Amino acid sequence: MRPDSAGGDSTDSLLTAASAALRVDRDALVGALLDQLPVALAVLDGELRWRYLNPPFQQVTGVSPTAVLGRAVTDPDRALPRVLADGRPRSGTFAGRAADFRRLEVAGAPTGALVVLPGGADTHRAELERVRARFAKLEAGSERIGTTLEPDTTCAELAAFAVPDSADLALVDVLPLDTPDTVSDTAGTTSATRPAAGTGPAAGTALGADRPRPRLRRAAAVGPATAATTVGSTHGEQAPHPPDARPPVPTGGTVRHRPGSVTARALAEGRPVVANLLSGAELATLAPDDDALSACRAAGVDCLLAVPLTARGRPIGVLTLARAHGGSLGFTDEDTELLAAVAGRAALTLDHARRYARSQNTALDLQRALLAEPGSPHPNLELASRYLPSGITSVVGGDWYETVRLPFGRTLLAMGDVMGHGVEAAVDMSNYRSTLRYVAAMDLPPHRILRQLDALIAEQENARPATCVLALADPARARWTLAGAGHLPPALLTSHATELIEVPTGPPLGTGVGGYEQTTVELRADHALLLYTDGLVERRGEDIDVSLARLSALRLPSDGPLDALLDATLAALAPQDAEDDIALLAARVRHRPS
Repeated sequence: MRPDSAGGDSTDSLLTAASAALRVDRDALVGALLDQLPVALAVLDGELRWRYLNPPFQQVTGVSPTAVLGRAVTDPDRALPRVLADGRPRSGTFAGRAADFRRLEVAGAPTGALVVLPGGADTHRAELERVRARFAKLEAGSERIGTTLEPDTTCAELAAFAVPDSADLALVDVLPLDTPDTVSDTAGTTSATRPAAGTGPAAGTALGADRPRPRLRRAAAVGPATAATTVGSTHGEQAPHPPDARPPVPTGGTVRHRPGSVTARALAEGRPVVANLLSGAELATLAPDDDALSACRAAGVDCLLAVPLTARGRPIGVLTLARAHGGSLGFTDEDTELLAAVAGRAALTLDHARRYARSQNTALDLQRALLAEPGSPHPNLELASRYLPSGITSVVGGDWYETVRLPFGRTLLAMGDVMGHGVEAAVDMSNYRSTLRYVAAMDLPPHRILRQLDALIAEQENARPATCVLALADPARARWTLAGAGHLPPALLTSHATELIEVPTGPPLGTGVGGYEQTTVELRADHALLLYTDGLVERRGEDIDVSLARLSALRLPSDGPLDALLDATLAALAPQDAEDDIALLAARVRHRPS
């Protein structure tokens, strides 16, 4: 409280006039006002000794005046000495409850501190409102964070959710997927940071100088440059990001948190760390890194909160929030508890997205490795292939292709699609390819190869069915022999048309039903055969005949390089946001030099 002399004289005259009008002693009036205020209030002197506590304070805390008056406060909040020192109001904890601290000044001279707690008849109603607001905030976070299975999108949603409602600047840093379970800071605690009360024991290791600082990746950053705030309110309604927004600090790069910073401590200790109303020097020490410090200074930040992102007992990252000077008195325990709850839910969503991405990457790497080395055809046949995964937001499929070199200048081509997705589908894909090579070595016609393949796969209890089409190239007899198992028809590309070959189709492989037949078409040097999976032509909600008509209407030169032909096919037909994998295999008789 800093009344100027005019304000103090005005207050004094008002009290004198009031006591005269009410015909009571002035000091008695002041005492009655303090005792009957619907706010819990206590007065401490400059040595933080109890000097006064009104009845609502006694009722709310259970503290008896006879037990504390004249005695020093036990384990005072660290914010209290700072309030006495610089006169800036702060929030903290007192007598086990959230409290606001202000310096008490009389006649312009500091004399002690005021401690104000929620109290009076509205306490229960206010508490209910806080509970409702908390649940509303958590529900909003659940709806807006984790809308995709893309980890960086989840991080961006978490940062955007915090700004501007809860902070003016938000950073999300994540650990690599292979980071050990524990991390530690290399510098001890600093007096300017205070772990939030009630957050439980640290989930990480104890601080120690024997461990290196962990390397993290800055996945998201949102600040004044990327999120507009409501006019007249620092933490108002969430506003949409402008289309040309740029993050306040670079994202996507590697960062190492400054030792002793709130972010490093939160990650090492496994609990939120708060630093309120910082000086410029304190901000330079407690900001996570140089880029973050520059952004904080540009935004006028003087309050920091770092919340670890922990899922299934493992640290996966850290959320750093900052508030600008004048936006609030700092992050209260209630703020910290709520934001930690939001971050906890977001961490589980992020962990799920990261696990999914890792599974997808494993399946994709496996699939690429298995498709990287198809069998070598005879020199009389020219081949080109393509494999395009659908991307991380969808599921890796079981598309596969293979070539098998046979006697008398013949080459067997195969294109298949295992039903299902993920690592299991990629593993089954490898099983189909190896089994195909085994059966093809018997030198059977294509329809009998399918029969044998179907019977062998059906004997395997956990094998998934797959569609397949076989094309036996026989340049010496100038013919293609084809057979299908539930697969889309091959396309024959000529100089003036794209023809879909009518191949007798049987049930998918692995059903044990059998019943495959074959057909033959002319093999000409100016024709190219195209085998493909359904991801090339199928569209959600579209009839398959319409999809195939789009392919048959395609006009591509069959005499150019096969790689260029496949690139042109993908450019014309592949959807921009593919929902399924795409595999292509093109073959043509090799032109012999005259």
